[in-house]
Amino acid sequence: MRYISLPKQQEERRLSFYLAMEEYVARHVDCDDCFFMWQVSPTVIFGRNQLIENEVNVDFCHQHHIQVYRRKSGGGCVYADHDNIMLSMITTGADVGFAFNRFINMILLVFRKMGIEAVGTSHNDVMIGDRKVCGTACYHLANRSIVHSTLLYDTNMENMTHAITPSTEKLQKKGIQSVRQRITLLKDHTALNLEDVKQLIRQTLCKGEYVLTSAEVKIIEQMEAEYL
Repeated sequence: MRYISLPKQQEERRLSFYLAMEEYVARHVDCDDCFFMWQVSPTVIFGRNQLIENEVNVDFCHQHHIQVYRRKSGGGCVYADHDNIMLSMITTGADVGFAFNRFINMILLVFRKMGIEAVGTSHNDVMIGDRKVCGTACYHLANRSIVHSTLLYDTNMENMTHAITPSTEKLQKKGIQSVRQRITLLKDHTALNLEDVKQLIRQTLCKGEYVLTSAEVKIIEQMEAEYL
């Protein structure tokens, strides 16, 4: 799997840029399997089929400068910030289920290298014990599957619990009372810091690198307009 990198000295990007970057790689980079990691300032991402008013406290997000975006994949609403690791895999093939399964097994392999027992679920989450540490979503595009994930190394818990507002009914169906009760943080299960975890992920999953050119970055910025 080849790691996709941005040119050196790139400024911090909005989440919309990385969603467009996934799409660009899927459409234009000639490589069967690609992967990259990214981080963003406080942001809420909700799924293709979700109603924002049911999932996001928009007023809280505006008051606390939390950006809000819709992605093209399905799945639930997530909160991300600089203490999360966002993961993107672009792979060739029409079988989305296979892509999901492969991605989950990749994450489980990394966890095993950290000495952490984790399992995948039928909802394509990764769990440590009975708590979620990583959620995934996927969509299909031109014989490519794009799988992306939020890995909770750490997070601003106040932002997460107030920005995301799933219904009480949805939480009770999962047998929990709150967003906080549902998740766990990777930092509580390993002595590795965030940068160590990123390095381990890349070393475990990737061989080789493709560095996007400045011209390619310009195209991605044009594609980003659709996500804005």
